[in-house]
Amino acid sequence: MDDIEVAIAAAEAGAAVIRGMYGTAVGRHDKSPTDFATDADLAAEKAIGEVIRAARPDDAVVGEEFGASGQGDRTWLIDPLCGTLNFAAQTPLFSVNIALRSGAETVVAAVADPLAGEIFWTAGTMAALRRDGIDSQLVPSATSRLVDVDADAPRDAVLLPADLIDRDFRDVFAPRISSTTLTLAWTAAGRRAAYVSNGILRDSVHFTPGIALCQAAGCIVTDLRGAPLHTGPGLVAAADPATHQQLLEFIARRLV
Repeated sequence: MDDIEVAIAAAEAGAAVIRGMYGTAVGRHDKSPTDFATDADLAAEKAIGEVIRAARPDDAVVGEEFGASGQGDRTWLIDPLCGTLNFAAQTPLFSVNIALRSGAETVVAAVADPLAGEIFWTAGTMAALRRDGIDSQLVPSATSRLVDVDADAPRDAVLLPADLIDRDFRDVFAPRISSTTLTLAWTAAGRRAAYVSNGILRDSVHFTPGIALCQAAGCIVTDLRGAPLHTGPGLVAAADPATHQQLLEFIARRLV
């Protein structure tokens, strides 16, 4: 199998586990007062890892729950359940995130929406949506004016979600507080006009797949100040240059 088909197969394996456990009683494993993993996270990561190790035994793997294993220039990043709190609360907004990095480059990425039966994927030159075995190209669009703002910014962040949710912002955009990076895939697909985060992004199991999708789809992707990604804080992924510029102007007035 090509790398992208390995990524898609791994995402499908994780999604099948999540789908099967959704709505059932699952054990919780606390990480902090507001964060935990569930048995579904662990089972999905195990299923994903089995697919990757069977197909690419010489590659390294970094998972959200089980950590790092193996060595080499090629590393698979696994976020088996992005939106665990939503999953546990039976709120159908979560994803399975897979990416392969070779050195500093993201080679392939796949993001699965388990309940919708959708897999967003890229092999670097384009981005597509696979549904019922049929692929269609992702095309960004700002038409919705919906902008997702990452809710998980650290307390010492230079920009907090509340900084953007004011009257001036709402006159231009329709903000949504995001609790999963699935909304990055939606930005690549034209279902969102943009995504804004102050998270820690470099080599992140959470963000790397969605960022790769947005870049391959043709979104404008920078840090919060409009500089190249990872050279400064955060992320702005916008459907087009005009939306990106508008967001940068709002952000510049609110950066602390």
